[in-house]
Amino acid sequence: MAKTATELQTLLRNIDHRGYPAYKDTKGAYSFGRYVLSIDHVQGDPFASPSKLSIHIAGKEAGFPAEYYGKKERRIALQDYLLRLFRREVDKYNFKAKGSGKSGLMSASRPGQEVLERTACEIDAAAGDLTVRLEVGFPANGRTICSSELIKILFDFLPKCVQDVLYYKRLNSRDVEETMFLADDRKYIRDALDGLGLVAFVANGSVLPRESGVSDKPMKDSVTFTSPKSMEIELQLPHKGAVKGMGIRKGITLVVGGGYHGKSTLLKALELGVYDHIAGDGREYVITVPDAVKIRAEDGRCVKKDDISMFVNNLPNGKQTGSFYTEDASGSTSQAANVIEAMESGSSLLLIDEDTCATNFMVRDELMQRVVHRDKEPITPFIERARYLYEKRGISCVIVAGSSGAYFHIADQIVQMDNYVPQEITALAKEEAAKYPVLLLPDQEPEGPDYRRAPGMSSGGNRNGAAGQRGGYRGGRGGNDRGGDHGSDRVKIKGMGKEAVSLNKETVDLRYVEQIADSEQVMTLGYLLAYAENNLFNGRDTLQKVVNNLTDIIEKKGLASVVPGSYLPSGLALPRRQEIFACFNRYRNLKL
Repeated sequence: MAKTATELQTLLRNIDHRGYPAYKDTKGAYSFGRYVLSIDHVQGDPFASPSKLSIHIAGKEAGFPAEYYGKKERRIALQDYLLRLFRREVDKYNFKAKGSGKSGLMSASRPGQEVLERTACEIDAAAGDLTVRLEVGFPANGRTICSSELIKILFDFLPKCVQDVLYYKRLNSRDVEETMFLADDRKYIRDALDGLGLVAFVANGSVLPRESGVSDKPMKDSVTFTSPKSMEIELQLPHKGAVKGMGIRKGITLVVGGGYHGKSTLLKALELGVYDHIAGDGREYVITVPDAVKIRAEDGRCVKKDDISMFVNNLPNGKQTGSFYTEDASGSTSQAANVIEAMESGSSLLLIDEDTCATNFMVRDELMQRVVHRDKEPITPFIERARYLYEKRGISCVIVAGSSGAYFHIADQIVQMDNYVPQEITALAKEEAAKYPVLLLPDQEPEGPDYRRAPGMSSGGNRNGAAGQRGGYRGGRGGNDRGGDHGSDRVKIKGMGKEAVSLNKETVDLRYVEQIADSEQVMTLGYLLAYAENNLFNGRDTLQKVVNNLTDIIEKKGLASVVPGSYLPSGLALPRRQEIFACFNRYRNLKL
């Protein structure tokens, strides 16, 4: 049972000027009338990571129509919308209360351009109950409690933030409705792709260039996207109505053009088209099949017993490639592993930019084939497998190329970017390609990759763990430290932006997993890896089955079921299954 707000205020006055640890007595839930404030974790001193708070509002009080949160896409869009409003309100009061260290800090999750499912704001799909999580620096003078400043935060600043943005009647109903309509329209396009034979759609008028290398906001006064007429399709969206744009068909699509003309910009938009984007981003209607994977070379990554024999065979040292292992992969072997792992994750679309590829993995020209015979070259380049991948495996490709015309021969459609404007040049390119020798393809089709890799339990794992049981580890990035023990297991999880996540002293390098959109996804990957290592890695279940089990648990029970401790951190965002595979595959301590 929640205590009353009056009891909290009395408690705070009683501990004023006492030593900072006395703040621990405030932990618990308190009723503020229309909402419940929960103090989930209290920092140890004013210089430590901020305290963790959550706001809980019953569905009837919040008042959002049931049709706004009953369906997953709408619910996630509404959560994202409310979180952005709440963040802006909280920012107004940040450090308005004074004190030492982090005193007066008020912070909520800061979403980027993508709409992601986050722990910072959650709505129950059945009852509409709303939970919002934030961090607050409990004020102190030195290391002495200054409760009058905390009373300002909890009884003045925070109630204003809650009242202004977390109740439906206080919001602009038209803005909320437009958010729901955009979610519906995006889902309609995504659901329609397969039936239309497409892997992606880019609406006319989209703004693909970004403001700068460090800003993901749309570039002002940039060239807007216009589809070639030959590739243009029209969709009748449920709310927006008729929308025209470029439909990228299944198969092999080649994107060519001069440097700085927009090839990589288009590919980057397709990479992030696996996510929904907020209104005004410019990419609201850039929609890619949700399992698309960006492929690149990744020198130095570890490869854990991948079957790369489709691309690499007959190594001079006799090393087997049906279960290839290395702690320091070359460009070509890392890219081969990335393709196989994307297939293992269930991807139906590979996105490739030659600028980030190993040249010898992508192509061997006709002259090189004649000089260095096939049986002397262990690498079968991607160009010789691309048609097999599509025709036998149903995996399409969008390939950006600016230097090699060899892919003209195998491409189904060819798009030239000219000053950010796409033109279809398939007929012209095929005509010119016919004047050049066709590359020799292998006589035999490869066998399908073997996905029987089964991760085993690490030496400190919990072998008695069961699916759905909270793992035995302690995780956190700065303010996200949480307790939770199984036996003697203690794991420290630390995120480093979008670059990496560490479990204890083992760092998982994620720099080249380019479809990670937010640092909060990286933190979640750390928790998921720690949970799987303690509960799901058993040496029998394949990596595919482990990831399937993990995503099933999250889908049915939420992230709270795989994150240990008594409260859920605010700074987590859900990654795709493709990024889960990528993280697990880059974990050097993975036992296979």
